[in-house]
Amino acid sequence: MCLEAGVARRWLRAQRPSNKQMIHLATQQRNEIAAHGERDYPYEACGLLLGSFRADGQKIVGETYAISNAREEEAKRNRFLIRPEELLRGERYAETSGLEVVGFYHSHPDDSAVPSQYDLEHAWPLYSYIVVSVRSGAAEELRSWEMQADRSRFAEEEILVPQT
Repeated sequence: MCLEAGVARRWLRAQRPSNKQMIHLATQQRNEIAAHGERDYPYEACGLLLGSFRADGQKIVGETYAISNAREEEAKRNRFLIRPEELLRGERYAETSGLEVVGFYHSHPDDSAVPSQYDLEHAWPLYSYIVVSVRSGAAEELRSWEMQADRSRFAEEEILVPQT
């Protein structure tokens, strides 16, 4: 399912009162995001979060899908860009795997794991945005955010690590 086709259904679901925003992220996926951030340092790393939306609005991440930062060289230190064809490739992969795009991740080199104003201006409601802080090449803090329906700000999501 393409992002646009699924947005209306998830928007309607999000209009219902729900519990606190939560995302389920396994230790392996957390480690994959951190490793991608370290590997691409000092540039921003980026990728997709693939999984499913629960009826209560929680998101379950089943896989991460790394994408190359397509931003021009001089801007890669503080911006990322996912080309439309890369996003489409990720959506197709998710669909063939029985998954949906539930969010995006990116790194903040030598900065906090808090979305920037630029991140807010380019985000979409309903999706999770995981930000990993990478300082001096080492991943530190990893936090998840969801844009509010009115697009005014991000609210932090609780990251739940499933018991294995």
